[in-house]
Amino acid sequence: MAKTIVVCGFGTGISTAVAEKFGAEGFSVALVGRSSDRLEKGVKSLEARGITAAAFPADLGDEAQVQGMIAAVRAKLGPITALHWNAYSTGAGDLLSADSAAIRQAFELPVTNLVVALRLALPDLQSQPGGALLVTNGGLGVDDPKIDAMAVAWNAMDLAVVNAAKHKLVGVLAQKLKPLNVYVGEVLVLGPVKGTAWDDGNAKIEAASVAEKFWELYSKRSSVSAMVG
Repeated sequence: MAKTIVVCGFGTGISTAVAEKFGAEGFSVALVGRSSDRLEKGVKSLEARGITAAAFPADLGDEAQVQGMIAAVRAKLGPITALHWNAYSTGAGDLLSADSAAIRQAFELPVTNLVVALRLALPDLQSQPGGALLVTNGGLGVDDPKIDAMAVAWNAMDLAVVNAAKHKLVGVLAQKLKPLNVYVGEVLVLGPVKGTAWDDGNAKIEAASVAEKFWELYSKRSSVSAMVG
């Protein structure tokens, strides 16, 4: 049976590595993001590897565009087997000085619209063998005073709180969807990834290592969360 993974929040780094890994394992790949040029380059790169891929430009912070994207993927590539949520938002770094709209927006893209996309894809995930939701998360959400201090120092309070919310969301969704035979899992990335916007030249984590961890979680389906870094 044909399998399709939707990579939401496509860019350099983790999302590219996940697209390549799952594509190599026989998945068709839907690339989703705001930059049409980046998506088209990604499609060409995957096709050069013999992977079926298609671009779906969308602002994942816009609920209506999320809805349209899921419908478009289904129409072009068939039922969705796996949904990979790699999208995140920044812009409300200092929660005490950020306006309320920025704080709401910080949650909308990585949390609220993740749920929106999941709801829309869920009939497919239930019907497909191996249906899964896979979530990229970050170490700033780990409950540790030293990490909390780091989030403040980096002016990334918003990202820390959102990552913590995503971690809990993954846990409750895993419990909710287990009886439906839909797997939910996350990889917590404990540091900057080489070749991404967070890489200041000293990043140690390889995107391919994160993708391999996602494949391990997906294949074994025994753990909900894993760490890399």
